[in-house]
Amino acid sequence: MNIFDLFHAGGLDYVFTSPLLLVGLVFQVWMIVHAIRHREWGWVVFMVIFSVFAAFWYYLQVHRASPSTMHGFELPGAQDRRRIKELQAQIHHLDKPHHHLQLGDIYFQRGKLTLAETSYRAALERDSQDLDARAHLGQCLLRQKRALEARPFLESVCAENPKHDYGHSLMALAETQAELGEAGTAMATWKRVTDSHSYARARVQLAELYLARQQSEPARSLLQEVLTDAPHGPTFERKRERIWVRRAHKLTRHLPPPPRA
Repeated sequence: MNIFDLFHAGGLDYVFTSPLLLVGLVFQVWMIVHAIRHREWGWVVFMVIFSVFAAFWYYLQVHRASPSTMHGFELPGAQDRRRIKELQAQIHHLDKPHHHLQLGDIYFQRGKLTLAETSYRAALERDSQDLDARAHLGQCLLRQKRALEARPFLESVCAENPKHDYGHSLMALAETQAELGEAGTAMATWKRVTDSHSYARARVQLAELYLARQQSEPARSLLQEVLTDAPHGPTFERKRERIWVRRAHKLTRHLPPPPRA
């Protein structure tokens, strides 16, 4: 049954008396709205014609690989399929390192990490000293659970420019160190970040390391800063840091009570 069938005589009445069909309709509409927002016009037509089965296929192929899978780990970069085609054409004709880098950033944002890695490595083959390509490749490897491979790229970038990508490269280095079990080194790196930036991502992960050492008071202070600042940032920042604010709420609920004065 496609979406038009529901407008036949009695169609909607039948749907509302069938919980399974109602769930399917809601899911289909959800996927269609997502496709419209991301300009996936071919998928919109496909889902309208072929109903919930096409919606489920869209969910597997597109929705799960959308930028939402990378919440909290954003890189600069566009997300438009038209831009991907433009960059692929420029690479075909010009083969410049920055085109490979920009393509890698788009793939990273869309959660296509294998394609992103390929593009970053292609950029480095053409310019091995490019800070952005090295940093973004390091981040890409980290998100693929390959922290050991990521570390030399991130270390070299942060040694040259600790403020690279507005502190995002330094945050990725701290996450890499934590992933490799280097908690003390990671804490020192996170402190470097929080000394210069107010990212919830940095404060929450530093708080988690404090809590792992049973140091609840510095953790409490950091988490309170996150919760206090959360409502006051610009819209794009609140959206980016939402995952970290939720984690701060969760951690705060499990903190021991503060010591009495």
